[in-house]
Amino acid sequence: MRALISGASIAGPVLAYWLARYGFTVTVVERAPALRKAGGHAVDLFQPAMAISERMGVAHTIDARSTGTRRLVMFWPGAKRPVSVDLTKVTQAASDRHVEIMRDDLSEIYYDASRNDVEYVFGDSITAISDGGQVSFEGMPSRRFDVVIGADGLHSTVRRLVFGEEHRFTRFLGAYVAVVSVPRTLSRAGEFRGHLDVDRLAGVYTTRHLDDARALFMFRHEQALEYHYRDVARQQQLLRKAFQGMHPEVDRWLAELDRTPAFYYDSITQLRMDSWSRGRVALVGDAGYCPGPAVGGSTSLAVVGAYVLAGELASARGDYERAFAAYERKMAENVRRCRSFAVRSARKLLPRSRPGIWAAVHATRLITALPPRWGRLLLNASAGVRTLDTMAVANYPAAEAQPEPATPARHQESP
Repeated sequence: MRALISGASIAGPVLAYWLARYGFTVTVVERAPALRKAGGHAVDLFQPAMAISERMGVAHTIDARSTGTRRLVMFWPGAKRPVSVDLTKVTQAASDRHVEIMRDDLSEIYYDASRNDVEYVFGDSITAISDGGQVSFEGMPSRRFDVVIGADGLHSTVRRLVFGEEHRFTRFLGAYVAVVSVPRTLSRAGEFRGHLDVDRLAGVYTTRHLDDARALFMFRHEQALEYHYRDVARQQQLLRKAFQGMHPEVDRWLAELDRTPAFYYDSITQLRMDSWSRGRVALVGDAGYCPGPAVGGSTSLAVVGAYVLAGELASARGDYERAFAAYERKMAENVRRCRSFAVRSARKLLPRSRPGIWAAVHATRLITALPPRWGRLLLNASAGVRTLDTMAVANYPAAEAQPEPATPARHQESP
């Protein structure tokens, strides 16, 4: 059975790995000319995603590439000195097994795990999908596939072609997030150094193996701002305006916008779809159910979703209608809970008043001071973060189904 996956970031390679292991013939098409190597931004893997990574044989590699951020140092208006928190105690309260890793590193790890059994085509994109599975591309000739999976992110091309324009399915959560590459000298190893004010948060961090650092910016804005998601100049203008005058240190981070080699900016937006499949096409990860960038555990949710989708396709022995229906049933509660968590998380991360700032900072300090059991209870009561550690994941033995043998892998890249 031939499967086409659009997107080679996180969900795409995980899905490709498991489908190939189940005997599917898998092609992954990626718009970018090659895997991104700029590092990206830090993402979190919680217990369910780490358990899946363990089954893939890559958990030890993920551990080795973790950011190593162990301390939070937070400044806020009126404080005589910053609060300093041991982040390892916070993560232990949040998850039984948690790893923070740069997104591009994680993508490369999953790609390496699947590349020998999967055809990867870089520098190309899908332009049309017929009901019968005939797929047209910008570059290579059209081909027919039994199933087509959109794993191409919040601004998914597959979703637009099959389900309609993005605005029909989005819910703006009232905030924005940006990540800027800055010189490593502006950060301290093992530390997230931040400034928290009403409706906005800025911080800087690095990781052990990068030559630079990342400045993170989050800010609240009740109404959606007008810009195109590829208009970098406009995005940087909006970012400067949102953080103008916050603190001299933040101004230094913003000054790097004029020369940064890597920049990310997006609204914190949820996707709300009634179904993630239509005919022989399905969506996985942010393409189908993004709970909100930076606030909803979307990376772990994408890994779990890819694993479940592959398992259901294998269990159904290629009956994609039955597989897609089972996939949606089994992921529905995970998605619902992550959406709810994202709304709460956005509110907690960006307090709306000075008393709210004080409460957020001191609640974090208290969590690290309590015994682990009580810290977990307090953290879950205040933010529900244990939601991400308790996503339901079915067990799909590797030999459960063998639809048909896969053809030898081929790798194509744009010139």
